[in-house]
Amino acid sequence: MDLSSVVIAVAGVAGTLGGALLTQRGSERVKRREIELVRDHEEMRENRSLRRDCYVQLNREARQFTTALNGHLHAMKEGGVKDDDRDVLDEAKNAHRDRYSEAQMIAPEEVLMRASAVNQALNKAYGQVKRLERGAPEPGETMETAARAQYEVWDMLRQMRTAMRHDLGVTHED
Repeated sequence: MDLSSVVIAVAGVAGTLGGALLTQRGSERVKRREIELVRDHEEMRENRSLRRDCYVQLNREARQFTTALNGHLHAMKEGGVKDDDRDVLDEAKNAHRDRYSEAQMIAPEEVLMRASAVNQALNKAYGQVKRLERGAPEPGETMETAARAQYEVWDMLRQMRTAMRHDLGVTHED
């Protein structure tokens, strides 16, 4: 056997082994990329699910707070706020505060801007209601201005809900 045949045989074996190695590496690279894509997709799904759950709770708690303010105003007009009425209002306020705090950590800017407007309006109305209840309103604060402030929150809630639905990719037409 001559030397060139041995070189050709060695080159053939090396080429076969090298080809298998390159094919294996390419396959591993493709598999890693597929795993990364699956992870990215799963992370996006989890993130959307987290935002959806937060939005559902924030929307519910903001509506509950608004409703509790309305109920408190009615109790005040009827002449008697009871401890239970105060507890309901404070629980609604605290629940909303907790959900809003959560949203501050995960909501995108557009949603957070709307949620912030709702939060500020609710806290302003709450302050008015509590000052009126204590008999120490600020200048211009009356039961009517407090009721109007509470009522105006509903439009802000609709805007917040629309921003949330848009962020989640849900049709935002009401």
